Parts: sequence; C-alpha cells; structure tokens
Amino acid sequence: MSSAMSAGRKADGDRRRQRVVKAITAAAQKGSRITVSGIARQAGVDRTFLYRHRDLLALVHAAELEPPEQDPSSGASAVSRAPLQADLANAQARTVRLSARIRQLERRLCQELGEQAWRESGLGAPTDIEELQRTITRLEQRNVELTEALEESKADLKAAREANRELTRPLNQRGDRNQDAPAGSKAG
Repeated sequence: MSSAMSAGRKADGDRRRQRVVKAITAAAQKGSRITVSGIARQAGVDRTFLYRHRDLLALVHAAELEPPEQDPSSGASAVSRAPLQADLANAQARTVRLSARIRQLERRLCQELGEQAWRESGLGAPTDIEELQRTITRLEQRNVELTEALEESKADLKAAREANRELTRPLNQRGDRNQDAPAGSKAG
C-alpha cells in the first residue's frame, strides 16, 4: 500500500510540474509579467512547491529575464537579451564610478568644513601667514638695528666716562694737595 501512495504522490507531483511549465509558457507567449507568485497562482500550486523544486524555480527566473515575445505582424522589433545585459553592465559600472566620485566629494567636503571650523575657532594658524612672516622679518631687522644702536651708546658712554675721569682726575689731585697742606697755610 505504501508503494501505491508513493506512486500517487509522484503522479501528483508530475502533474503539478507540467502545470507549472505550461503556466510559464503561456505567460511568456502572452507577454505578461512573470513572477513566482503569478506562476504559482496560474498553475494552481503553492509557492513553496516552486521553492522545493529548484529546477522549476530556475525556469521561472529565466522566464522573468527573457523579454516578452513580440508578434511579428505588429511591426515592433524584438529586444534581444544581449543589449539589455550590456545596458545593465554599463549602468552598474556608472553606478560604481558615481559612488567613488561621491565618496571623493564627501571627503573633500569634510576637509573643507573641518578647515573652516578650525579657522573660525581661532585655534588654527592665521590665514595671512605671509603678512606675519613679513612682520617677523621687519621686527628682527629692527631688533638688529636697536642692538647696534645700544652697542654704539655703550661705546659712547664708555668714552664719556673715560673723558670724565680724565677731567676729574686733575681736580681730584688738586683737592688732595689742599688737604695735605698745614691748616694755617693755604696753597694758592
């Protein structure tokens, strides 16, 4: 009895498979949209039946990718699969290029915004570094000039002190002689 049940189940499975194949063929001939749910509904089977039978699922997916057949008398030209695949490949390549460009622009924008925030915060280097360099050079030159003037002033001061000593020495010596003389006699 189990072999009879097995045979019945197999026959039922074969009939369902045939209905699925017929539904795919009919949908392709009509040019209607092919989906797993639509084919399952048209064949009178559950979607899980298609998912359990991978070969049938592959047929459904292949039929989804095929362009609908055109009636030759309608005058419309059939679109072959190769140009569609080429268009798809081109679109995917363009998407990759555009994604890379977007990432590049995002990095650049982040850098610009970061630099702007840094400048506005006052923590960064001033914007006019050349002007600051010129100011530093001017101040260094002024420092050298003032150092030279200070050295000249020191030399003049030294010379003035020496001249002062020269002038005060005879006066000091005269004062010393007056102090050495006896109290009653004045040198004159």
